[in-house]
Amino acid sequence: MPPPGVCLNIIEARYKKDGFGKFTKPQKFLGQDYEQLKQYCLTRGVSFIDETFLPDRRSIGQEILRHGILSPSELAFLVLDGVSRFDFGQGKLGNCWFLASIGALTFQKSIFAEVVPLEQRFDENYCGIFHFRFWRFGQWEDVVIDDKLPTINGRLIFVHSKNQNEFWPALLEKAYAKVCGSYSDMIAGTPSEAMMDFTGGVHINIELSQPSPSLWGLICRAGKSNTLMGCGTPPRETSGNEILPNGLVAGHAYTVTGIKEMMSRGKIVYLVRLWNPWGKGEWKGDWSDRSPLWQTVSPEDREMCLSVADDGEFWMTFEDFCKFYADIDICGLSPDFFNESDSSQWTTSVYEGRWVAGTTAGGCLNYRDSFWTNPQCRFKICGGYSEKDGDKNIMVSLMQKPEKRNRHLAQNLHIGFFIFEYKTQRGKFTEEFFKSQAPVAQTKTYLNAREVMEFFMLKHGEYLIVPSTFNPNETASFILTIHAKSETNC
Repeated sequence: MPPPGVCLNIIEARYKKDGFGKFTKPQKFLGQDYEQLKQYCLTRGVSFIDETFLPDRRSIGQEILRHGILSPSELAFLVLDGVSRFDFGQGKLGNCWFLASIGALTFQKSIFAEVVPLEQRFDENYCGIFHFRFWRFGQWEDVVIDDKLPTINGRLIFVHSKNQNEFWPALLEKAYAKVCGSYSDMIAGTPSEAMMDFTGGVHINIELSQPSPSLWGLICRAGKSNTLMGCGTPPRETSGNEILPNGLVAGHAYTVTGIKEMMSRGKIVYLVRLWNPWGKGEWKGDWSDRSPLWQTVSPEDREMCLSVADDGEFWMTFEDFCKFYADIDICGLSPDFFNESDSSQWTTSVYEGRWVAGTTAGGCLNYRDSFWTNPQCRFKICGGYSEKDGDKNIMVSLMQKPEKRNRHLAQNLHIGFFIFEYKTQRGKFTEEFFKSQAPVAQTKTYLNAREVMEFFMLKHGEYLIVPSTFNPNETASFILTIHAKSETNC
């Protein structure tokens, strides 16, 4: 048993070598080797059946009681005429958060090709086996599936392609359902979860109720980088996805698909383009498809941006976006989209650890007698950072790892962290130190979320991060990530 306060399994070296968010050699999910399984089936002339995710009610979930099975025919294609958010529409599963993330993924072709290996074909050495790659809590996983897809009356139950011969959306959804435990385990979520699993990168969530003056610039930089962006509308008290009079769906996930500044009646208008993963249903307010405001911009801008098809995609002003949406998630391979100038550089350090009841699970600062037993991570801010009012030079992310495979059975603990200045203290911080010293930074609150993250401005010096659960004696594993806009030694 490690002593109290020790961070386990330092994995900084791997990320330093390969770059944060890079697609390192994945582990074989559930021990299944795609190449070996495929060769076995080809040698014996049989079709692959995934014994770990059989096409039955356990893999689908109890919500779907009647189902059949569809295997793609010899006329099928994994990808037909490229990939696009318009290739598919949501089925009878409440996983709009996942499909909104897929919509964002289609914009990043290089990332898409890592998640969905494009060499897979239906017409050459085909034996009904596919594989996909996801980043799951610090490790890339190669996930093998068979080609059996659930249907009712011969039609796909869940995500379906607009072209019935294209199957990448349905197969990708099945692979992610396998990782989550079942299709039903994909019900309800936030786009950030799948976007992180598509990139293994850096994620930031921004509430839109009181947007900062710098938010538009941040979104514009993200739009020009290798990022995925999604957002969500606030839920209503009524159950289900209520369609509001303005055309938006309450409690629903959307993809951010475009950012544009253009001149209208002598003034700059700031527009955001959004996509509904239902594949239909659009905003009806200003700058909607049939809004007369499109006649106030240049013919070039109108031709470039306007489409009146009922495809679920629409424009709205940045002001209305902040008014009618609750938050925005941005996920990229690196933190570079934070930079306001190209001269800024970020370094990333990643650590894995564990809170263990009775030894390394001391709870938050409310429990000062035991807080000191939590894992402690020391780091140093140094280098050529120039302090400016309001600038942030460090981002800290704390992600907890589930103890159960089935997503709906994983119960998140309330997690957060505190940062203390090292000063003259040496060695492990003791109980007496925490009783007398106040933190210099901390999470705003403890959340029962998969991940909590905060931006800070810290001056040059040595610091200690103490990640913890809110209550003591709660056992869980975690990943602590530090992104710093200068050289960081941890």
